Amino acid sequence: MPEEVTYASYLKLDELLTLQVPRTPGSEADLATALSEQFFIVSHQTCELWLKQILGDLAAVEGNFRAMTTGGLERSVDLLYRCCELLRLLHEQLMALERLPLEDFAQFRAHLGTASGAQSSQAHELERVLGSASRSGTLFLAFRAGLQRTGADLEEIVAAGVEAGSHHRVVEAMLSVGNGYFQWKIGHVGLVLKMIGEQPGTAGTSGAAHLMGRATMPFTELHELRGKVHERRRRQAG
Repeated sequence: MPEEVTYASYLKLDELLTLQVPRTPGSEADLATALSEQFFIVSHQTCELWLKQILGDLAAVEGNFRAMTTGGLERSVDLLYRCCELLRLLHEQLMALERLPLEDFAQFRAHLGTASGAQSSQAHELERVLGSASRSGTLFLAFRAGLQRTGADLEEIVAAGVEAGSHHRVVEAMLSVGNGYFQWKIGHVGLVLKMIGEQPGTAGTSGAAHLMGRATMPFTELHELRGKVHERRRRQAG
């Protein structure tokens, strides 16, 4: 007989709820500090789970860009806006982390060794997919390549606005993802400044300064093309 599927077995709760293992020695930590470290661990584990979902959704969007069907583009719009919501959750999670008492964090941070969010392979992968102010990510490159294969012009799409249909909706959704990503990055800088000031990161980075240097807005080319629309309208009005 197949094993009955229950809420706990489907979500593997027996394993999941044992994955939060504070490192602060018991002799040094009271209950409040132990719970604070558990809160810190849960927050970062949850972040990695949402990053897994975001990366999966964006990979599906890139796949749709290779086909460039109307149905695939509309599905991509849904996926991109889902990523927006998940990036909003990641940002709100940073706000929740502001409720981590400084004295508790200072106590258990000493036991983290060189462990750091800067080592998150999924965060680095997301940066590769979305790109930065100086480098196009794989998501934008896949979209541009798909347009070129079908004979569509990106500048004309941006200028046409809603008249460009699915292409316009994809552009708007990508820009919303970029904004959500940037807000998450800036929120991380603010949290780190609040929690450790100008102290270096546990992985040997410069801490907040390192994060600030990586907090750039992706999809520069789309922003530039939207700026051209304003320039063109000013010339027409003048």
